[in-house]
Amino acid sequence: MQGGGGAVVVDSSSKDGHAPARAPAPGRSFPVKLVVRPQLLFAVLATGFLAAALLLFVLGGGGGAVPYYRLPALAVPDVLLAAPCAEEKEEDQVAERWWARPPARSAWHNMSDEELLWAASFEPRRRRGRGRPSAPGKVAFMFLTRGPLPLAPLWERFFNGTGGRGLFSVYVHTTPGYRLDFPPSSPFHRRQVPSKATRWGETSVVDAERRLLANALLDLSNERFVLLSESCIPLHPLPAVHAYLTRSRHSFVGAFDDPGPHGRGRYRAALAPDVSVSQWRKGAQWFEMDRRLALFVVADGRYYPRFREVCRPPCYVDEHYLPTVLTIEAPRSIANRSVTRVDWSRGGSHPAMFGADDVSKDFMERLAGKKEKEKERCMYNGQPAVVCSLFARKFAPGALQPLLQLSTRILGY
Repeated sequence: MQGGGGAVVVDSSSKDGHAPARAPAPGRSFPVKLVVRPQLLFAVLATGFLAAALLLFVLGGGGGAVPYYRLPALAVPDVLLAAPCAEEKEEDQVAERWWARPPARSAWHNMSDEELLWAASFEPRRRRGRGRPSAPGKVAFMFLTRGPLPLAPLWERFFNGTGGRGLFSVYVHTTPGYRLDFPPSSPFHRRQVPSKATRWGETSVVDAERRLLANALLDLSNERFVLLSESCIPLHPLPAVHAYLTRSRHSFVGAFDDPGPHGRGRYRAALAPDVSVSQWRKGAQWFEMDRRLALFVVADGRYYPRFREVCRPPCYVDEHYLPTVLTIEAPRSIANRSVTRVDWSRGGSHPAMFGADDVSKDFMERLAGKKEKEKERCMYNGQPAVVCSLFARKFAPGALQPLLQLSTRILGY
């Protein structure tokens, strides 16, 4: 050790005990540890106390705290709806944008059948806002025709009566190449949908029915869907028809078990195991259904492909598909009757056709249920009812003028 200098301090905690020499701290300085430790302890305790006080303050919601400082209220989870993943959320947002579009003024579009059925079967999760008055759901009147609508003036009088256009929408499926020509004031103006050829007794008829349903489902305000032909007429005013359908707990699809050759005799064994002969049903083509069943029909990828493949004449898809499948899948949802009245009393494979000579005051009063002794009897929402038919067919084009003369006095429009 050299003289004339202070002692050298070696830090033995360093590796191998070697470290650069450093001067020792002044001997009379206050120990640093005694200063730092109490201050650090005080800071930690003070921070914890303030954090606890702030948490109690926020949770308690007192002291005039502004709302966005409070913890959000947690809604009770809906166990019926699975939490969507990120991809599902993004898909739902796309769907919301699709379904948020207002109903088009024209029913025409450029979608293929596959695109149309997909779009129609994609029911959005969005529901009507709570607490807001909602407009009444509309009835979609779907006309399956071979060309013109000879009774259109009668239907225009029906649609233009009391109630307004907020109660209904119109869709017309015609022979390809035929173009309806109605003025802008007509409910039929631009309501023709892209169509394909249909032939009686073939699957193309049900293809057209599903096409009409799919087009009508694109309008979220449509709640009920009724299939009509160019020979149908309404038997009651629009508000009465709308109320009857929208207040019903059932869809009006006829279905019965016919053990004879025109019923079970048309069953095809190739439909098993999806459909057994004991489940085979028959019914009228002219249906009415609610939105839930309409969605099922356009999205059906189980039964309909099998019917299209194996049900060929004398098995008629339009008489057996809906009655059979809805009896299997939704037996409590259908009323097992139609709301379209026909006359089979003349025999044959088609109902009676009424011309101008048939349309009289007495005849129309019987159809409309105005005669007390000849009223229909049926069940409506579980209760006996005397109003059972809302429409009637088949009326020839020549019956238009007498129908117009009697509609206001007898039918109420």
